[in-house]
Amino acid sequence: MPTTKPAGTATKPTGTAAFESYAVPTITGELRRHFRDHTWDVRVPRRVQDLRNRIRYARRELTQTPGSPEPTVTQLAEHTELAPQEVRDGLEALDAYRSLSLDAEMTAAGDDGYSLADTLGDSDPGFDLVVDRQGARDGLSRLPEREQTILYLRFFRDMTQSSIAEELGLSQMHVSRLITKSCRKVRAEVLGIAS
Repeated sequence: MPTTKPAGTATKPTGTAAFESYAVPTITGELRRHFRDHTWDVRVPRRVQDLRNRIRYARRELTQTPGSPEPTVTQLAEHTELAPQEVRDGLEALDAYRSLSLDAEMTAAGDDGYSLADTLGDSDPGFDLVVDRQGARDGLSRLPEREQTILYLRFFRDMTQSSIAEELGLSQMHVSRLITKSCRKVRAEVLGIAS
């Protein structure tokens, strides 16, 4: 004789339904995690990614009516209950999701257009010169006073070795050796070579 279930009793989920209730949220979560972690062009911390999403949704809600102006940082902070700095971080992250190519065409008022690469500066060789001079200055200050004077007369006053020798009462050969020795010391110190 067949058994009948009383009315109003729930049926147990079958194996397939139990699997679906587990698999769908798990797979959806993994897909979201993948997109969150691997689709950003510029990597930003997860906290900032979450701020970006909150700001994006808040902007959408605040500009739903046609003709609505772009919300201010203060309005977004009030709407999301975030601090103004957090709103600014989220707004900056809006631009980090996709990056522009350096060859992307940019336009400005009255301009024919230019690429983003045109706005980048070139490396300035003057920076290397400043670093070299500072390193040499420290090395020069540790030389004996006579060698400092000889190098000053040779390289800053542009005097010949003979005229330096005459002024200091030394032989030209001795001045030449002192210049070579002093330059070697300064160079070794700048390069960090033990002498």
